[in-house]
Amino acid sequence: MEFEFLKRTALTERSRLIHCITNPISINDCANLILAMGAQPMMAEHPAETERITGMADALALNLGNITDVRMESMRISAACAHARGIPSVLDCVGIGASRLRLNYAGSLIRDFGPSVIKGNLSEWKVLCGLEERTRGVDLTEADRLTRVTDCLDEFARFAREHRVVALVSGAEDLVTDGTRAVLVANGHPMMSRITGTGCMLGAMTATWLAVAAPFAAAVQACVTFGLAGEIAAGRSRGPGSFRTELLDALYNLTDEALRQNAQIMEIGSIPNRTGAAADRAGYGDANSL
Repeated sequence: MEFEFLKRTALTERSRLIHCITNPISINDCANLILAMGAQPMMAEHPAETERITGMADALALNLGNITDVRMESMRISAACAHARGIPSVLDCVGIGASRLRLNYAGSLIRDFGPSVIKGNLSEWKVLCGLEERTRGVDLTEADRLTRVTDCLDEFARFAREHRVVALVSGAEDLVTDGTRAVLVANGHPMMSRITGTGCMLGAMTATWLAVAAPFAAAVQACVTFGLAGEIAAGRSRGPGSFRTELLDALYNLTDEALRQNAQIMEIGSIPNRTGAAADRAGYGDANSL
C-alpha cells in the first residue's frame, strides 16, 4: 500500500523528549533506541517528579513489564498528566495475562486516561479482549505461535473503536488498526526474538514517532522502522550478542530512502462493525475485584 513516511528530520530538527516508564530489564536498550533515532529519552519513574517530566515531554511510553508499587503509582500520575495536556502516549500491556493485577491495572489506565496506542503481542491482546483468560509469562503462548494475527482482527478492531485507540499487535507480522482500517507490517527477523527487550523497544519506538505523527501513522512507521533495522542487523550479526549491537547501529544509520524502499506494508481493508455477545466481553475487570 502507499504509505506516507515522515522523514527522520521530524525527530532531529528539534530533539523530541520521550518520557519512558519502563522496566529495568529493557530500560537501557529503550533509552539508546530513542537516542539512535535522534530524540531525547527521559526514564524518570519517581512519583514525586513524573508529573512535571511528563508535562515537558512530547510523548509518553508506559510499560507494564516488571511492575512495582512505585512504577504503578508513577504511571498513573504520568498517564493522568498526558491525558489532561493532550500529550500522546503508548501503553505496552506486557504480561497482562500472567496476573490479575496487571490485567486490572491495564484496564484502569485504559478506562481513565485513554492512551493513544495500546501495544501487546497476540496473546496479550486476546486476554485484553476477553478471548483468553490467562497466559504463561510475558511471551506468546505455544498455541498463539501458530495463529495468524488476522484471525482475531474483528475483535481487536472492535476494541480499538470502543476505546478510541490504535491497537498495535506485535509478532512475526505486526497488525495495526484503529477500528476502521488495518494494515499488516511484515518487516522483521526471527533473531529479534533471541534477545530480551525487543518488544519493549518497539513500544519506545512507537512513542518516539508519536511525538511527531498521528497515532495510526506513528504505529505503522514504528513497526516498519524497527522491523527493517532487525533485518539489517540479522544480516550483519553472528549471534545474539552482535545482533544487539548491530540493531542499534542499524537504527542509527537507517535512511528515509531505505525505509520507503523496503517497507512491507499490506492494507487489509475496511472492517465490519459487528455486534453481538462477543462485542460485550470485557477482558479486564474492576481494580477492586482482586
